[in-house]
Amino acid sequence: MSAPLRSSATMIQSRTLRLDSDKTANVLYVVGSELRVNLNRNAPPDSAFFSVKTSANVHHSISPAPLVTSHLSPIPLSENSVLLITMSQASESENDSKLSVWYYGWNKEVLGKALLHLTAVEISLDVDADRDGVVEQNNPNKGSWKWGLKGHGAILLVNCDSEQTYWKKLDTEQNYVSKVSDLRDMSVMVLRTKGPAHLPEGYKLTMHMSQGDADSVRVFMSRSPKVLQKAPSQRLLYNYFVKDYPLVLSSENLTQEVPYIGGVTEMNFYVEGLRFPDKDFDGLISINLSLLEPICDGIPETPIFTDKVVFRVAPWIMTPNTLEPVEVFVCSTSDNYHFLKGMKSLVAKSKYKLKVCHEYMNRGDRWMQDELEFGYIDSPHHGFPVVLDSPRDGKLEDFPYNELLGPDFGYVTRVAHRRDVSSLDSFGNLEVSPPVTVNGKDYPLGRIIIGVAFPTATKGRNMTKVVQDFLWAQKVQEPIALYSDWLLVGHIDEFMTFVPALDRKRFRLLLASPDAGYKLFRKLQRNGHGQAKLFEGLKDEQLKTVDEVLSDAHLQYENNYVQSCIDWNRDVLKRELGLEEEDIIDLPILFKLMVDEDNGERGLRAVAYYPDMVNMIVLGKNLGIPKPFGPKVNGHCALEAEMCSLMERLGLNCTFIDDFAAYHKLLGEVHCGSNVRRVPFNFKWWNLEM
Repeated sequence: MSAPLRSSATMIQSRTLRLDSDKTANVLYVVGSELRVNLNRNAPPDSAFFSVKTSANVHHSISPAPLVTSHLSPIPLSENSVLLITMSQASESENDSKLSVWYYGWNKEVLGKALLHLTAVEISLDVDADRDGVVEQNNPNKGSWKWGLKGHGAILLVNCDSEQTYWKKLDTEQNYVSKVSDLRDMSVMVLRTKGPAHLPEGYKLTMHMSQGDADSVRVFMSRSPKVLQKAPSQRLLYNYFVKDYPLVLSSENLTQEVPYIGGVTEMNFYVEGLRFPDKDFDGLISINLSLLEPICDGIPETPIFTDKVVFRVAPWIMTPNTLEPVEVFVCSTSDNYHFLKGMKSLVAKSKYKLKVCHEYMNRGDRWMQDELEFGYIDSPHHGFPVVLDSPRDGKLEDFPYNELLGPDFGYVTRVAHRRDVSSLDSFGNLEVSPPVTVNGKDYPLGRIIIGVAFPTATKGRNMTKVVQDFLWAQKVQEPIALYSDWLLVGHIDEFMTFVPALDRKRFRLLLASPDAGYKLFRKLQRNGHGQAKLFEGLKDEQLKTVDEVLSDAHLQYENNYVQSCIDWNRDVLKRELGLEEEDIIDLPILFKLMVDEDNGERGLRAVAYYPDMVNMIVLGKNLGIPKPFGPKVNGHCALEAEMCSLMERLGLNCTFIDDFAAYHKLLGEVHCGSNVRRVPFNFKWWNLEM
């Protein structure tokens, strides 16, 4: 005999039962619950005593406990006499168990008798509440969510990939299961039942969810139940193909009757997430199963038992530079031959895949980093990469959907009004740190970093609110806001990045530093290299000597301003990432101020004076760095030599890529023109202590 489905640790559901004397009632009982009968409520007038008789598998107790000398003696009846009824196992047939209550007067004469015919069933709606990839039986914590290694609660993926490779459509946009493989993207929910071949007449099982959850989830059903043990006289009601998975719950249908098969049966349901956590959605979803009892024709049924499960929608997670690359993405344009040649060589040397987006798709838009950000979603049963498409919508706007979306490759975007979108909505302005610990709090998935306007600015540019709300709502990579509006383009990748390291926190923060640049140039001047020239070998570029750079007082003032802006961000990053000065490396990079006429105001904003070396691509131990065309000493670029000295002590290799004409002159660099999909974290987001 199999054990009951209901765990002893599950909170017992109590149900008040009406008991009429001189009547026979048919009652459906759910194993693991408790029936409570107020014996005095409908007792015959002048009743003073009662007795209870039951079948062998029906158990009862009296509250308050009676003081009797013999179990054969009638029990005194009080206003508060309550009969508690339970059954330990499911029935093999309808009404196979009985309970009777006899009422007596003061002289022990019989005044009436109430009879119950009982049918017991076991019912459990189950999910993977312990997060091990298996739907266990009636986990006592299935109806709630708790973060952490010792937490509980089922996980749901947003089904944001596409099983189609042609005429693509997000799986969330079609209300049917197109391929059996799509079921892998959903969470299994199992309805387990045990009992006679049929429920008593009029009883039914319904699955339901709230209107508030309906826009976030859908439920499909398998029409092929798994019958573990048939009930006597059982006939299977369904005989469909395994690919037949009808939609049972959606925003158009909040409740659905589900079949009771009889015997020992498991029926699979497949739960599909439709949207990510956001400002108006905390990611938690509840699904309920109720057993309804009929009263009579024309009167609504009443619920006599309800089981509930809770899911949390998996967040979208970004990947930092310190994770292993999988694939590198760049654009091919009519004028970026030197850049593309350098990138191909670097990626081949690093032994990663390279995806080149050709002009028929990019339409001249070379800014691969700005159009999209790679991330992923994960659950105990499945996970896949998901690209976040920025609202910038340049000429690369179709690339994420048309070229990346597919089976097990998801897509998500946030749409903003065009008037709200600025350069800060390009995803060179969106980064994520490696894992950190800050004031004793662990961030094992790192922290998202975005650039915004200075807190006191009234007309500054900001990342659009719908994107910021989305990033904050994911919870697992708590964002940090930096000040980037001082830059003409306005992206944080113009002054910072992270590289892997073997010591300390396993990474270093690299910051652009005009102070470091001037220090290097002054050292060159002191060593007699004041006439060494910047920009040698570049066509149509005005050469600048070290002496000329150092004698330009206005350029010095501009860089003092830039350094103060970077120092503001330095302090924020140290505080929010728990960094010390030893965790930061300053790179010798100078800036200049230009008039910004593209944002409806004539203000001064900064751009790199020479190729911005911090704007690099990180491929494991290999760095692809913009070739700075700095002053040469003994035939070697002093800026490249300084960069190699700083990086090689970390065990990193520097490759300098010529992006001057095709990217730097257009106010971008190597990082702006490339993107990297990386392996997910080993750490599981649901184990976060929140």
